[in-house]
Amino acid sequence: MDFTIDDRGMPAKKFTGVVLVILFHAVLVYGLLHGLGHKIIQVIQEPLNVQLVEEVQQPPPPPAVPDTPPPPQMAAPQPFIPPPEVQVQTPVQQDTISVATAEPVATSVSTAPANTDSQATGPVRIAAVVDSRACAKPPYPVASLRNEETGTVSLSFLVGVDGKVIDSKIEKSSGYRNLDNAARAGLALCKFVPGTVDGKPEQFWTKMQYVWSLDNK
Repeated sequence: MDFTIDDRGMPAKKFTGVVLVILFHAVLVYGLLHGLGHKIIQVIQEPLNVQLVEEVQQPPPPPAVPDTPPPPQMAAPQPFIPPPEVQVQTPVQQDTISVATAEPVATSVSTAPANTDSQATGPVRIAAVVDSRACAKPPYPVASLRNEETGTVSLSFLVGVDGKVIDSKIEKSSGYRNLDNAARAGLALCKFVPGTVDGKPEQFWTKMQYVWSLDNK
């Protein structure tokens, strides 16, 4: 290779540039000849270490559990308590006389049933017939009218063989002495049908009530 340059008539700057180009090519050729190019190729061909990072997937959220309403609370049944048995004693029916300025109230007749059995032993007794219509209405005590006293007097009395009241006594007071005394006085004016024993008149004890009231005044 002939690198002889004829510098005749060539400017200095061009000459210097040509020299530099020649030197560069000379160095390049030298490097290729001594393995520099092989090292460059190895560097280029060296495999790249690439790591693939797997994306971490979040676990899916658990399914929503629906709110279960609490079971309804059933009220405990009330124990059955039977009502107490009330024994009502049937009162003995008594004759009643209502005493006021109006007419007295008629009363029922209380008689003992007759024994019609011919084979029965013992006497046949029939009680006295007590009827308030057989009694004269006693006057209302003046003091009781003024004080507006009212009440019921329960009397027990003895009816004689002639039907008149022989004796009487107060079994339950009205609460006022004037009314009690007036009831006994009015009872003495009554005349009833006497009781009988085997068809013959006999004395009988019986009961009656006087009701003193101002409602009918």
